[in-house]
Amino acid sequence: MEISRLDQGKVVKAAGGAAMLLVNQEQEGFTTYTDPHVLPASHLSYVAGLNIKHYINKTSKSIATVKFKGTVIGNSSAPMVASFCSRGPSSICPGILKPDIIGPGVPILAASPFPIDKRKSNSKSNFNVMSGTSMSCPHLSGIAALLKSSHPDWSPAAIKCAIMTTAEVVNQKGQPITDETLQPASVFAIGAAHPNSSRANDPGLVYDIKPLDYIPYLCGKNYTDRHVGVLLQGKVNCSLEKPISEAQLNYPSFSIVLGLTPQTYTREVTNFGKADSSDTVKVAPPQGISVSIKPKLITFSEMNQKAKYAVTFRRSKDEGKSDKTALVVQYAEGSLTWVSDQYSVRSPIAIKLPLE
Repeated sequence: MEISRLDQGKVVKAAGGAAMLLVNQEQEGFTTYTDPHVLPASHLSYVAGLNIKHYINKTSKSIATVKFKGTVIGNSSAPMVASFCSRGPSSICPGILKPDIIGPGVPILAASPFPIDKRKSNSKSNFNVMSGTSMSCPHLSGIAALLKSSHPDWSPAAIKCAIMTTAEVVNQKGQPITDETLQPASVFAIGAAHPNSSRANDPGLVYDIKPLDYIPYLCGKNYTDRHVGVLLQGKVNCSLEKPISEAQLNYPSFSIVLGLTPQTYTREVTNFGKADSSDTVKVAPPQGISVSIKPKLITFSEMNQKAKYAVTFRRSKDEGKSDKTALVVQYAEGSLTWVSDQYSVRSPIAIKLPLE
């Protein structure tokens, strides 16, 4: 049974300890938390813990000094992906890249309607610093609410798309967002990456999805007419529909399983930007994958005008020749971006390369 960080401090204090160094397990990496401990405590990364243990073991008179530097803001490594963040791919819908987005969740200062420690009714603390999905959710919900207020005619899919395609893939230093190991985070850790609410308010192009567009998608997942009807609150006859694969849904990302046969998917974008504009596609292809787009240039003459394009994925000719004995499933990632003189509309790509 895992013992909470706060309870560990209580055990140390009950045993007569004056302070505590709380060290991460290896899988927790550099993710640390701010907690209301019952004694002076410092939460350390796994690497820092190893260094301290090494120092203690090599000397008989170890000395420690704590220097309080006050509140530090503007961490140039932010944002980072925490160790507890859920990772993709989705086991239920592998054709839809998950996660969609990441949000601020460690550590967040928030007001509390109840005492921090519920077991102490005399607590007067009205604020706490907390971490978790329940912290990032209100940030992202707030961005969605702002976009809906600014654009009341946008659909939920348009709002989500605007957030995803305008997200930031780099940290404050301009380097790739890292995970708890301080290595570049994978597409299954960040999805489209970290939201930029200002850019999302004016995204340029949008991959929109209307409610009825989900019928071919749901029918393609082999749900019964009754199941689909319950979701859509109406009668559905899948035999009259043209079912599509998950990856064919007009989603602002791509997640496919690619064998030796090339695969082609279509997308439709709606112009939410300038009336007269042209967008050119730029591709960062996944390693070992060839990506071709038709057309490579799309033009618009008015707002809300739509345009379609097709993307074909195929394995490069030399892909896998030197690694045919690999015993693990490989994943490759990249991106597809439509660029104009004002906008940059990015879609992440995740490719699963099954064993042959």
